[in-house]
Parts: sequence; structure tokens; C-alpha cells
Amino acid sequence: MPLALIALAIGAFGIGTTEFVIAGVLPDVASDFHVTIPVAGYLISGYALAVAAGALPMTVLGTRMRRKHLLLTLMAIFIVGNALSALAPTYGIMLAGRIVAALTHGAFFGVGSVVAADLVRPDRRASAIALMFTGLTLANVIGVPMGTFIGQSFGWRATFWVVTALGVLGLIGISALVPSGRRPETAHVGAELAAFRNPQVWLAVAATVLGFGGVFASFTYIAPMMTEVAGFSEGAVSWLLVLFGAGLVIGNLLGGRLADRALMPSLYGTLAGLAVVLGIFTFTSQARIPAMITIFLLGGFGFATVAPLQTRMLDNARSAPTLASAVNIAAFNVGNALATWLGGLVIAAGLGYTAPNWVGALLAATALGVAVISGLLDRRATAVTGIRRREAQPV
Repeated sequence: MPLALIALAIGAFGIGTTEFVIAGVLPDVASDFHVTIPVAGYLISGYALAVAAGALPMTVLGTRMRRKHLLLTLMAIFIVGNALSALAPTYGIMLAGRIVAALTHGAFFGVGSVVAADLVRPDRRASAIALMFTGLTLANVIGVPMGTFIGQSFGWRATFWVVTALGVLGLIGISALVPSGRRPETAHVGAELAAFRNPQVWLAVAATVLGFGGVFASFTYIAPMMTEVAGFSEGAVSWLLVLFGAGLVIGNLLGGRLADRALMPSLYGTLAGLAVVLGIFTFTSQARIPAMITIFLLGGFGFATVAPLQTRMLDNARSAPTLASAVNIAAFNVGNALATWLGGLVIAAGLGYTAPNWVGALLAATALGVAVISGLLDRRATAVTGIRRREAQPV
């Protein structure tokens, strides 16, 4: 694999770390700014909303730029946002810094996916995308625990200075290792948006929202599920999250390799596996060992869907890969928000902390149905094309 993919993975590692590490230092941030924990929680939800809102406009603004230059610009904005968070004298400025950093998230992963796919042979595209996303998965296993430890030892501002340094490292790596490439052939926003007239693009978006949303319906409420149902102590939750993160890393890499061999079958298999895992989690969460195994599998199947979903989007939006890829990244975050809301509804309805697993299973199963419909449409289109070619042949 090209070294440029490592540079992209470093950038992804920094972005993934800043997204999730705030949870580990949230009490300290709330205390320093004299706000309640729920108010401090806006630093998390505000980030997620900014990711979804920023993906499309940030990518549109960069349609006339070379992709390498756009990546460098995004990393520079990311550095500014995290430095602003580290220096913030007030809660409002801290929130502004989080939003600035979040605006680059969707566009970076969207553009980065296209760049990663272009760096390798066509039959290795999904693996290349998965390698870039490995930075995001490692952020959960290494970056978040590391950032939390640094914050607890040296203060939460030190955590954001470290993330800022990761952004600088990613900027240097992209500058040195990612080839400049040519200016995108499609330079007009209207031409880019025309790709969204293809129903397959919207089916890909729907599969992303529903499929990855299934993961977060369960994962968002993993802590109370494990402490109140499985019987783990609160201190054990952090280790369970590391176990989940290990599943993310392995699932991500395997999902990329399987998608390179057979994209649609791998997509069907990972979504089906995810639905099954979520369905049985209601029962396995009743005991510690089965719960631990299921948490690992949830991470594995959950992120095994990422490379196939992203590759599927690129296949269906060849005329606007950068914009469509960024929209799909936004779709991941929309799915997270939707699933979190639905999971909260069933808990509030008195159905218990395991009920979000059934919500996740239903979302994943629906995503599988969407993917199957998309595949059938592909087959139908291929069959029609074949018939037309035969009819056009001279007798």
C-alpha cells in the first residue's frame, strides 16, 4: 500500500480522537467553565451536528481545488479549531472551536476516500479506503484512552494540544506523501449535484444511514446496559470500550478485503451479520462473558460495513465522487443521531436498556433490504444493457 495512505490514516486518527476524546474529559471541562454536565454535553452533540452540516458545503467550496490542496486546507482548519479549543477562555469559544474542527470532518473523510481509492488498483479500492479509516478505528482504541489519560494527568487543555499536534503531523504527511494529482474534471457544482439524480446514489445513502445507525442505537447506551443489566462495574466500561474498538479495527480491515473480492455479497453479509449480532445482544447482555463477546462482534460487524458502503457510493456516483463521498460521510452521522434518538425513545417508554438493540437490529435489517433492492436494480440494468447490445448486433 502507498505511504500516502498512512498520511491519510494519521489525519483520520487525529479527527477521530478529537471527536470522541471529549467524553473522557467532559467533567473537567464542565468544572472549569462552571457549566453542568448536560450543557457540556453540547460539545459532543454540537460536534456531531456540525459534521453532518459541514460535509456538503465544505466539499462544494473545494470542488475547484485539487484534492490534495483541499485535504491540506481541511487539516489546517482542523488545527485551528483544536488550538482554539485548547486556548478557549470561555465555554462559548470552546464550543466554537469544536464546531470549526467538526466542519472539516465529513469533507476530509469524503475527499480522503476518493484519494485513497485513486492511489491503488481498482481491485484494491475498498482495502485502501479501509486502511484510511483504520486511523479512525485506532482513535477509539489508542487515541481516546491516551487523550483521556493526558487530560486527567495534565489538564484537558493538554489533550487538545496533543490533538492539535496530531493535526500538524497529518498536515505534514499529506503535504509530503500524497500526490498532487490533476484538477478534478468536474469543476461545476451543478454537474456534481447531477449525480444525485441517480436513484442508486440515494439507495446507497439510505443503506449508510440505516446500517451504521444500527450500531449506534446500541452503542450509545452501552454503559448503562453493561452496568445495569450485565452487572459490570462502572470502571469496567472503559475496558469494554477498548474491546469494542478492537472489533472496529479488525472488522474495518476485513470488510475492506472482502469488499474488494465481492462488493455486494460482502455488503449483504456484513449487514446481515450486524442485524443478527444486535438481535442476540438483548440476550447475551444478561451475562458478562457473552456480553463481552457480543460487544467485540458489534464493533467488528459494525465497521466491516464502512468500506463496502463507501465503495458502493463511489461506484454509483462516478461523475461526482468527491461530493457523493462527503455526503455519505454525513449520512453516517445522520444515522448516528437518528439511532441515538430512537434508542432513547424505547428506553423512555420503559422497555429497558436492552431495547435499543432491537431498534439497531431493525435498522440493520432494513439497510440489508435496501442493499438487496439496489443489487437487484443493478442486475436488471445489466440485463437490459445486454439485451440492447445483442439487438444492436448485425444479423
